[in-house]
Amino acid sequence: MILHHVEYGAEHDGDPVVFLGSIASTTDMWLPQLDALSATRRVIALDHRGHGQSPDPDVAPGETTFDSLADDVLSTLDSLGVGNFDVVGLSLGGALAQYLAATSGRVTRAAFLCTAAYFGGDDKWLPRAELTRAEGMAPMVDGVVGLWFTEEFRAANPATTEFYRRMILSTRGVGYASCADALATWDFADRLPEITVPVLVLAGAEDESTPPAALKAIADGIAGGAGNGGQVTYVEVSPGAHVPTVEAPDQVNAALVDFFG
Repeated sequence: MILHHVEYGAEHDGDPVVFLGSIASTTDMWLPQLDALSATRRVIALDHRGHGQSPDPDVAPGETTFDSLADDVLSTLDSLGVGNFDVVGLSLGGALAQYLAATSGRVTRAAFLCTAAYFGGDDKWLPRAELTRAEGMAPMVDGVVGLWFTEEFRAANPATTEFYRRMILSTRGVGYASCADALATWDFADRLPEITVPVLVLAGAEDESTPPAALKAIADGIAGGAGNGGQVTYVEVSPGAHVPTVEAPDQVNAALVDFFG
């Protein structure tokens, strides 16, 4: 599947930086980072299948895997003439970035933001997949917004909060459910040592979905692998819940610019 993408800074040399977002997001979640990195790098942000302007998946319940999601990304990059690339992923996108860094042979540097090596398995994700296939995102939107941003941010930024609430609601049920099927099978803890490229791991201090302990476990798991050589940087930003790319963009951008150059 070829995914919808946006691209900036295409005139710059070097490996592109590819951005992979959270479940229920679009490329708009990366606007502050695309602005910051496009000054010196070619940046490409993708919508997952069934999200934003990407096509809906034509698969039966339970068929989408991380192999499927990785194939979407790599096929899209192939269509853009991209070989090797740096990758930034948040939440679902961070899991996919882990998978690509370990398996594709094309990732040169990787940043894992507010993500985990395990997201709760079948018990957490299969009911969500069933619900969203039947009813779309409406039953879940308030809970998702509550995880994405701190209460203080939501109170101080009602317009921004409403923008992202509409983003979540725009996600088609089949798109969310397909990605939820993949997350139901996600357990990468034992495979973290397969990641041998330099890595930035970034946590939101107030993130209840993937708390700092989950990010530290990723950093420790990668650093413990013989192939990485300790090339792991851990950063914690505050205030920041599950989407600090929006809530703390200056801190996130500084970490990414420092890491990717």
